[in-house]
Amino acid sequence: MQPETFARFRPRLMSIAYRMLGTRADAEDVVQDAWLRWSNSNPQDLQSEEAWLVTVTTRLAIDRLRQAKQEREKYPGFWLPEPQLDDDSPERMLELAGDVSLAFLAVLERLTPDERAAFLLREVFDADYPDVAHTLGKSEAACRQLVSRARAQIRGEKSRFSVSRAEHLRLLEKFAAAARTGSLAEIRALISEDATLVSDGGGVVPSFGKVLAGAQRLAGYFYAVVRRHGPELELRIASINGVPGLLRFVDGKLDSVQSVRFEGGLAAEVYVQRNPVKLSRIAAQLEIGLLSQKP
Repeated sequence: MQPETFARFRPRLMSIAYRMLGTRADAEDVVQDAWLRWSNSNPQDLQSEEAWLVTVTTRLAIDRLRQAKQEREKYPGFWLPEPQLDDDSPERMLELAGDVSLAFLAVLERLTPDERAAFLLREVFDADYPDVAHTLGKSEAACRQLVSRARAQIRGEKSRFSVSRAEHLRLLEKFAAAARTGSLAEIRALISEDATLVSDGGGVVPSFGKVLAGAQRLAGYFYAVVRRHGPELELRIASINGVPGLLRFVDGKLDSVQSVRFEGGLAAEVYVQRNPVKLSRIAAQLEIGLLSQKP
């Protein structure tokens, strides 16, 4: 099979695999496996090259996610997706087209592998039910049930992530400014009463073992970080998974990537990725200056 054809569809395949698995490494492994199967296939047997590649990639991702879910049950603390810094390349733009925010990916973790695949194909990639059924090897009725269950699990969460990019950036800049000052009152005023914070340290660095809930507790956390690190602390705004997010540095080293979801003008959910393994790709990209970090 011609590599040029596979290369043309690779961004779409990466987009599917990353949304299914939540880590770049796992997504790349799945797409590489799809390539190996593609290179050994017979073109005369294919009615649609894209459909064949999407089907193979999706099924491989489902198998990998089943294995990953077993591994994540033993994960120390909360498991959060691996964040990605955005660049302006056409391939990356295609990979991150649509909602791929850390908040949305975290919500998708509630679904079974089949539910996740059916929901993504239908709701994110706008596939018709006959195509979803063909991809998953199930009946249309079964796929409709999978999507329906997924919607019920998510309970309309996706629509809550629809704040415009400009408004999200404005709110994040205000939030970051308050966090930099270390004023407890200013930070507290920008957090919703029922806000939550989830952190992932991977058992390597400290993180909360439970959801941090309530405006006062979240404000206390951000206040304590400023008090602890003082001038060694730096916050930068960057485009993360298609939306503005925060990069936190301590003494010049990337300490965490933070995704904030705003609701009613206040921070409602905060996801803090501190696991060094999941930050290593971003740290390397920043070190060699490959990305513009445009919010």
